Amino acid sequence: MRKVKKAIIPAAGLGTRFLPATKAMPKEMLPILDKPTIQYIIEEAVAAGIEDIIIVTGKGKRAIEDHFDYAVELEKNLLDKEKFDLLAKVKFTADLANIHYIRQKEPKGLGHAIWCARQFIGNEPFAVLLGDDIVKSNVPCIKQLIKQYEETGRSIIGVQEVDESETSRYGIIDPMSRKERLIQMKGLIEKPSPGTSPSNFAILGRYILTPEIFNILENQETGAGGEVQLTDAIEKLNRHQSVYAYEFEGTRYDVGEILGFLKTTVEFALNDARIKKEFEIYLREIIYKTENNMIFH
Repeated sequence: MRKVKKAIIPAAGLGTRFLPATKAMPKEMLPILDKPTIQYIIEEAVAAGIEDIIIVTGKGKRAIEDHFDYAVELEKNLLDKEKFDLLAKVKFTADLANIHYIRQKEPKGLGHAIWCARQFIGNEPFAVLLGDDIVKSNVPCIKQLIKQYEETGRSIIGVQEVDESETSRYGIIDPMSRKERLIQMKGLIEKPSPGTSPSNFAILGRYILTPEIFNILENQETGAGGEVQLTDAIEKLNRHQSVYAYEFEGTRYDVGEILGFLKTTVEFALNDARIKKEFEIYLREIIYKTENNMIFH
């Protein structure tokens, strides 16, 4: 069985939920504290043993490439000023992984974005990590899925339970049987209408897929939102080659919409030793002012 050594990170979306901030800046570069969201995703992949990463970009995404490249002038400036801690952080991003890029020339959806990277992947199993989901866990989330792939030889999708009121926002699995955290599925459905969801196990941005998915994606018709949906292609794959879901361990943060982004920022700040104490004091002050009607609009 071939090892999972390559990963695809789709980053071609328009980021409309964050407009106007994302008019000129890729949403993947919006920072949680002092790191852009996409760096958290790449660090997870690297920690899981992924050796080569291809980022599928679109128009206006050049900042992503610049972030993971060397910045000669900036590095020299930091060196001259003996700001060695900052220099180490800047160089770290450039040395983080072997990163490649390909452009999705038309916004045809997640499934099409994955298909764009087919030549890079070749005939190998591969990981997919979506940038809207950051997962904090003792064992990297994608590594948990790789372990399940190594034991089953089948495609694995990462899931967690969500509230029933939120199932229409996600791809949802239809479970058939379960052994501990590994779930065999009857099928999958992309964004079921309210009240029609077969479960509340949502697909949350982490996949290990076998290369057979590319043949399906090549002929996949458009689905929800008029786009080529990866969930629909995995549903077809499941009919010919069993696909499993795995309820991964860890806390998942939704950074793909404003409220989730703000919650993530606050929680990460409260766990950052550099600013934790002062930030807690600030939050207490805000709560006090709010409770006493001291904040005016």
